[in-house]
Amino acid sequence: MRIFPSSAVTASAAASSAVGRRSVLAAAAGAGAAMALAATAPTAEAAQHHGSGCPVKVSVTARPAAEAERLRLGQALRGSEFQPTGLYAPAATPLSFTVQPHAGLLPTLWIGTWDYYGEITEPRSYPLTAGANTVTDPYGGPVYLTLTGNGERAGVVFRSGTVQMPVFTLGRSTEAEYQRLLDTLTASPYVELHAPHTIMTLTREGALLYRDEDHAALLRLVETIIDSHARISGLDGSRPVHRRKAGPYHFTEVSKVPTGVGAYATHGYNGFPRAYLDRATTVEGLRTRGWGLYHELGHLHQQMAYKPGGLTEVTVNIYSLAAQRTLRQPSNLLTVDATTGLNWFQSAQRKFGTAGLTYEKSFGAYEKLVPLRQLELAFGDDFWPRLHKLVREENPQSDYTENDKRYRALATYSSRVAGYDLTDFYVNTWAFPIDATGRAELTALNLPQPPVDPSTLSD
Repeated sequence: MRIFPSSAVTASAAASSAVGRRSVLAAAAGAGAAMALAATAPTAEAAQHHGSGCPVKVSVTARPAAEAERLRLGQALRGSEFQPTGLYAPAATPLSFTVQPHAGLLPTLWIGTWDYYGEITEPRSYPLTAGANTVTDPYGGPVYLTLTGNGERAGVVFRSGTVQMPVFTLGRSTEAEYQRLLDTLTASPYVELHAPHTIMTLTREGALLYRDEDHAALLRLVETIIDSHARISGLDGSRPVHRRKAGPYHFTEVSKVPTGVGAYATHGYNGFPRAYLDRATTVEGLRTRGWGLYHELGHLHQQMAYKPGGLTEVTVNIYSLAAQRTLRQPSNLLTVDATTGLNWFQSAQRKFGTAGLTYEKSFGAYEKLVPLRQLELAFGDDFWPRLHKLVREENPQSDYTENDKRYRALATYSSRVAGYDLTDFYVNTWAFPIDATGRAELTALNLPQPPVDPSTLSD
């Protein structure tokens, strides 16, 4: 098992072209998101009626575009855009439905699941027209809707061609109802769990493996983890730019991952193979062994400005550690290496000042995380929230090739947020690759030296 699971940080070529074709969206946060989710998933009663041939009406609320949200938040990856319907479309089966654009906006229909390494990698999108529509998807899959805007509404009445998925919705479903749906709605090969900030899409086989879990407790736990990531990101709603990402996060069971990869993140979702479901879909597993989910969700929060390629699998664990603290777990940085008898703070500190020391090559995966935690220990629990907020407000731009620029940004933003000159910390102690331009930028800040050397601190 890899210490830091591999993450796909760009979408596949097919997914990228699909993004170019479509209008993507996200959703209002907080209570608004809870209301939107509740409106999009049909009730169990509606499912029963639908099974007997009655129409199912789904309401969707327009949300900001996912790409616009990514840019607002200064993040590297787009978040989820989907609003779930709770319906499944069988392959090669005509879907008949009516679109009611109450505010003049037309939704887009999506059918299928995300599966970056699978044979079919992405859902298919179908632009809709007002009134009667018929769509036939060659592969079938869960049905989703997107609607880009700001609170406008639209309705879709599904008349034939879909079947109901078993769905558990936090705050509305009971465990007994959900178990009954698992036993009776067997025509759908997919199952979903919904909460205000969560869509979890599972195969039926995957869902049945852990059907005896307390699904309300599981979803509350997922929501707590998401909240921990929002808090360390400074997403407190104090200004419009600091609102949480619009819409839920999408966790999807995928058919395969490369050898050695436990799970992954890419635009729009986190992918988990069935072998990981014992941690992603069980309360105790997620609470005590869920680092992989905390980590992959973290990729959907990483800001681009200070994420050079060498830190893609490092800054992501700012969020993983925040989840551990929220769940009152011992820090992974305090794990003792059986070979050395040292934790990761101790093993890293023993390397300081050695000949040829370089941050990228001299330190192991967890050791590279140590200086990011030391900044919190030195300058307060609000260090990373304040840094995220400053980056969002200034929104500096860089592309994937400008690694030197992003290393410089990490050092200068850290110094500005701390209020101290961190040249010695970054350049001399940890041997970060801060170039001459970056060192000059740090000097130009004209900040005092820190009263405590952050590199001496540990949990």
